Amino acid sequence: MNLHAIETLGDLRRGIEAGTIPHRSVHQEVRENLIARIRSGEPLFTSIVGYNDTVIPQLINALLSQHNFILLGLRGQAKTRLLRALTTLLDEYVPVMPGCEINDDPLAPICGACRARIIADGDATSIAWLGRDARYVEKLATPDVTIADMVGDIDPIKAARSGLQLSSELTMHYGLLPRANRGIFAINELPDLAGKIQVGLFNVLQEGDVQIKGYPIRLPLDVLVAFTANPEDYTARGKIITPLKDRIGSEIRTHYPVERELAMAITAQEAWLVRSGQGPTVEVPGFVAEVVEEIAFQARQDRRIDKRSGVSQRLPISTLENVASNAERRALICRDDMAVARVTDVYAAAPSITGKFEMEYEGELKGAESVARDLIRAAVATVADGCFSHLDTRQVIEWFDLGGSLQLSDAMPASDVVACASEVQGLVELAVAAGLPADASTPLVAAGVDFVLEGLYALKKLNRSDDKGFHATEQPQRRPMRTEPSVEDAPPPSGKKNYYN
Repeated sequence: MNLHAIETLGDLRRGIEAGTIPHRSVHQEVRENLIARIRSGEPLFTSIVGYNDTVIPQLINALLSQHNFILLGLRGQAKTRLLRALTTLLDEYVPVMPGCEINDDPLAPICGACRARIIADGDATSIAWLGRDARYVEKLATPDVTIADMVGDIDPIKAARSGLQLSSELTMHYGLLPRANRGIFAINELPDLAGKIQVGLFNVLQEGDVQIKGYPIRLPLDVLVAFTANPEDYTARGKIITPLKDRIGSEIRTHYPVERELAMAITAQEAWLVRSGQGPTVEVPGFVAEVVEEIAFQARQDRRIDKRSGVSQRLPISTLENVASNAERRALICRDDMAVARVTDVYAAAPSITGKFEMEYEGELKGAESVARDLIRAAVATVADGCFSHLDTRQVIEWFDLGGSLQLSDAMPASDVVACASEVQGLVELAVAAGLPADASTPLVAAGVDFVLEGLYALKKLNRSDDKGFHATEQPQRRPMRTEPSVEDAPPPSGKKNYYN
């Protein structure tokens, strides 16, 4: 049925009576559309990765219960994206009174001006249709938000121009919450909202209405209210007052990806890797993407980094973009048609890492850049250990142990890297065996060689220095054989353990 062909209140009434047009509250609308989506087998939120077995079931329960809810989690856990995805559960269009600031329902108007218009025109009253995207209102909570911003205020200028009493509801200037009527109202970072503003939300969550100033004007709003908050903010910048928490139907905890593969899927979805313009084609090998993702996992368990603040998923996204850009820069300088990212590009992307975490005292002493390099090396070691577990690296290591060294840089063209690597017995073959296709291009082989060398260095099987490049690790000196017993070799006194040998 063409909804836009229904232009008057009378047409709308007949459509509802015939059952062709639904008429329901926002909570009922979301619930029924959610039920239909689940029964059809369609995915609920296609842009949300990693929450199918944890957060999404809890969110479904909250929506089926017609609850207002809060998403509680650290930064970079897709809380805002999840709220914005709720619009897909709204009807494509709903009927509203044209020109009404609060999207009044033509069949149950709460606005005084709309009621007067319907009394005057009856079933001939014109109606309009509001799309689902226009029914989502979002507000970032900040300490300077006032109750007038959120709920509304009396406009004395409007009263003076219209010759009305200030107590008339026609003199009201509506805040964001009434303007979200017939839709979804989301408040990000709820603890940052002043306590007296949080008190102003009590009636909305419990009785479903608001009051403007001290005048006895009630607006029974039809709205689904959702919040986000960071647990750390409960004690850092503010808190959610207890009566408001009591009125929130469901508290849903979000989390970071628990598996590297899921995290890589999120990063691949969000990172800008398909570059436009006249630049070279950018390719990121799988082992480089794994290293970038592993940095976030290492950071989240590093004792030098504040776990209460969290390490956002934006860290690997920004880092991967910087890694691709460094590869692109190298390809432009070397006049290559293809830019293939290398592990050394991850070190060049350190500026996109250092600003993504808060450090504890120990980390502050060492410095953000040093901590970032340690995280990268630990990530390379973890990924390389998994890739090299079934490979024999002894031939390459022995070549260096015999006195060989190899000097490479992140600015070296791919052809030069492969040429230098060919001098090392078994290095190119090991690079291909580490995960490259048999017909890999020269830039890809160069990236594989770089990964093998950086991996052996991170696993402490090779050493690296500015003057010699990659070279053998220093072997510990053997202690000279003694013919006479020394004090160290004497047995400990009877009944006491020797903790030094």
